[in-house]
Order: sequence, then C-alpha cells, then structure tokens
Amino acid sequence: MTSSTHSVANQVPPLVGHDVFGADAALREAVARYSTDAARARSTAAELGELGRTAGSARAQEWGRLANENPPVLHTHDRYGERVDEVEFHPAWHQLLEKGVAAGLTAAWQRPDGHLRRTAAFVVWSQVEAGHGCPLSMTHAAVPALRAEPELAAVWEPLLTSTVYEPGLRPAAGKAGVLAGMGMTEKQGGSDVRANTTEAVPLAEAGAYALRGHKWFCSAPMSDVLLVLARAPGGLTCFLLPRVLPDGSRNTFLIQRLKDKLGNRSNASAEVEFDGSTLAWRIGEEGRGVATIIEMVAATRLDCVAGSAAIMRQAVTQAVHHARYRSAFGGPLIDKPLMRNVLADLALESEAATALTMRLAAAQDRAAAGSAGERHLLRLAVPAAKYWVTKRCTPLTAEALECLGGNGYVEESGMPRLLRESPLNSIWEGAGNVQALDVLRALQREPQALNAFLNEVGQSSGADHRLDAAIKDVLTELSDLDGIEARARRLVERLALVLQGSLLVRHAPAEVADAFCASRLGGERGLAFGTLPNGLDLEAVVERALPG
Repeated sequence: MTSSTHSVANQVPPLVGHDVFGADAALREAVARYSTDAARARSTAAELGELGRTAGSARAQEWGRLANENPPVLHTHDRYGERVDEVEFHPAWHQLLEKGVAAGLTAAWQRPDGHLRRTAAFVVWSQVEAGHGCPLSMTHAAVPALRAEPELAAVWEPLLTSTVYEPGLRPAAGKAGVLAGMGMTEKQGGSDVRANTTEAVPLAEAGAYALRGHKWFCSAPMSDVLLVLARAPGGLTCFLLPRVLPDGSRNTFLIQRLKDKLGNRSNASAEVEFDGSTLAWRIGEEGRGVATIIEMVAATRLDCVAGSAAIMRQAVTQAVHHARYRSAFGGPLIDKPLMRNVLADLALESEAATALTMRLAAAQDRAAAGSAGERHLLRLAVPAAKYWVTKRCTPLTAEALECLGGNGYVEESGMPRLLRESPLNSIWEGAGNVQALDVLRALQREPQALNAFLNEVGQSSGADHRLDAAIKDVLTELSDLDGIEARARRLVERLALVLQGSLLVRHAPAEVADAFCASRLGGERGLAFGTLPNGLDLEAVVERALPG
C-alpha cells in the first residue's frame, strides 16, 4: 500500500474470519474433557464451532462495534405524554441477542451437559461484545430462583429457556421467548441488600403484592420480567415483576434514568421507582428473599467468571496476533525474548481462567445431577473464582493493550472497549470484599465445602512440589483464625491459585503447568506481567495461545 508521501508497510492484518472456539485450545480441550460421553463431546464441539466461526466473522464484529457506539436511549413518555418507560436499542444489539438466545445461552437447565455447553458458548460469544451478556445471564439465572414458586416457574420457565428472541414489551403469553432482569440494590444499602426499604403490601390475590420504593441499580430494565427484592410483612422477600400485565396493560415501572457507565455501553442499567401500584408476585416464602434470589446470584457469579475469561482470552488473542505480524528491531515481535515473556505470562493467566471457569461449569452439571460433593465445591470455589479471575482481568487487558503500543490505545483497535469492560465483572454480583467474606462464611458454616475443595486439589498431589507446598501453606493459614477477616483477600487469592494450579497440572501441557506453578505458586516472578523466570518453554506457551 502506498500514499503520496510514503509507503505503508509492516501493518497487522485484521483478525477476522477465524473460529473463536476452534482456535482456543484450552476451551476446546475442557469441553472434550468434561462432556459426559464422546458423542456428546462431538455434538457440543460442532455447535460451538459454528458459533465460534460466527463470532470471528467481520459481520459479528461489526455488530459489537455498532452496539457500543450507539448506546441505548430511554423514552419515559410517548408523544401524548403517557408514561411508557421504554429503552430503545440499535439494531446491532438485537442481532447480537438474537444469535445469543438461538445459541442456547438462556437454555442450559434442561439440556444434557447444559451448563458446560452454555458456559463455553458464553465465553465464545462474549468475545464479540460483552454488554449484551447481561440480559442473557440474568435470563439464564432467573430459572433456579423461580423454581422456589412452582406455579410461576411453570408459566415462565419455558419462555425464559426458549431459543427464540422476541424484543418488545407485550404480554408474555403471546411471546415465544422472554428476557429477565434483576433489581436488588438500593441507594442506602448497595451490596448490603438487608438494608433495603422497598415495601411490598399483600393484595387480595394469593401471592400478589403492591410495591413502593426504588432500585438504585436495575440490570436489563427493558426485559419482560424482573426479579426484585422488597420488604413484605414477613421480611425481605423475592418477587417476580412483569413489565406487561396479563391483561396487556403496562405495569408501573418508572425508569428514572439510565446509568452512564465506564464500559458496558451497549447495555442498559437503570434507576427505577415503584409508586405503590406496581404489581409483583412472591417467589418463595416471605422473609426468605436473600435465600431465594441467591440461586440467581450464584449463577450470575459464574457468568462473571466466564465473562472475564472471555475478555482475557480476546485480549491475549489480539496481543499475540499483533506480535506475530508486527516487526520491530529486526524481526517479528513474537520472536523477541522480552515480548515472548510478556505474551506467555498473559497466556498463562488466560488459560488458568478458562480452566477454572469450565471446571465450575462441569460442577454445575454434576451438582444438578445430584452430586453433593460438586455442590459443596461450588459453594467455595465460585466466590473464590469470582474474586480472583475478575480481579486479574483488568491488569491483563491493560498489558495486552500495551503489546499493541499506540495502536492499541485508539478505538479502532477494539482494545479500549475491552479495557473499559474489564473491571465490570469484579463489581457486579458482589465486589471483591463481598466475595472474600462469602468464602469465609462457606468455610465457617459448611465444612463440607473445604473437604470438597481439598479433594479436588488433592487429585494432583505429588505432581508438582510447588503446588504441594502451596496447598500446605493454605492449610496453615486456615489453621490460624485470628484476624482472618483482615486476611480474607490473601486467603481467597491462594485458594483460587491452588485450584487453578491443580487443574493445569492435571490437564494442561507440561510447559503451561510448569510455568504457572513456577510463577504463581513458586514465587519466581515479579509483580508485573512479563517477569517469568528463565528456563521455561515460553515459545510453546505462546504458540498454544495463537488464534490459528
């Protein structure tokens, strides 16, 4: 390529036309490993390959760009001054959601290996655009909470798990599929939902209530139905709030404004109010609101882990792709020892995140099939993974952006969008301290959770001396409960790293496991990425991370 002033050379080709699933060795191997049989593994891989090729296409990447450059718009009133409280989205948003719903991202609960399939698909499709993952996640996660009220579940679950996307506010009975949102936090409480003041007054109809109050952060307010918390006479309770009532009239749902967020620009998050005429139906018993909605929160927390793993994988993919084609100082960047160290370090972090994400997805399937051990493992491992993987997302993404130099700092590269998105999953569904304290609760109240964790990491006993020493250190720390709350972050970090190390030692190539244990468990690295020690096979680690 030439211009009137100079020749344009040494440019990196766009990363388009590739299979996002097929090029991800760690994800591909995890699906095969955890599938219940070979035939199902082949079927799942075929589905994910189709989705992966769509995700890697220029068309899908354009959808992601347009959805973020044209954020949602709130319309509180129609032309006649009547309240409508509708959110308008760019067509690209609807194309993304249509593909995500059709790919089964809201349909895990009735399928064989449902959570394994769905989580892998979530990792693949979130690499196109992360914002629309919010309504997909909420819709998926509403199902277990709704099952606390079988009559409501019978009506709503088939619609929530549909593979048909139908936008627009209409009576649910006339739609082939619906989306769900969630409203928990209020101005005065934030993560402390027990401080909620929204009032729920029982009505004559069994299970029906009128709500008065607000939600400071309502996720996916354009959805057909939302799960909210409010204070009934018997205490904090979970409710189902439809946007459109069975008779076709609009429920009172006053959207005050949409949040102006750092990232996640394509997705609507709102402040909403209920004026005393807002109708909702109770889910579960009065006073059991947190226990009921926690089933939804547990599912969305795993999606936070998967979403961060997706951002990390996409960031690493862009970095190694750039380094493969960009030359500097006499040769390709990918061949420079220092750049190779950086890329390998990033690839290790990404693969560890993927390995942990998929192990938790497999545990969800096994727990649903009746495994008490897997259920106990999830109780400890989900908040630990939510804490650690989401925390690692931002520094990794920033370092990957730097691999592109100034090219990575401009919007056209897509890296700024990844960086803006990267802190989100650490904040949503309980920020770092909330997760760390939840791990402490699990350790104190459910000893089976620690036993399940130790059984899991014990499967790699003797395979790597650094891993063995790290497990011993965790047990020593657990034996000293004095001031444990102040040390909770350190403890949870070690729990997550030990679990990641155990998974990589058992399942990853030897060079990946060796580098991870040396740097993350053996302490043979600095504080920044790109400080891996000598003697590791970094070329093999980087080669494994290449996007085909």
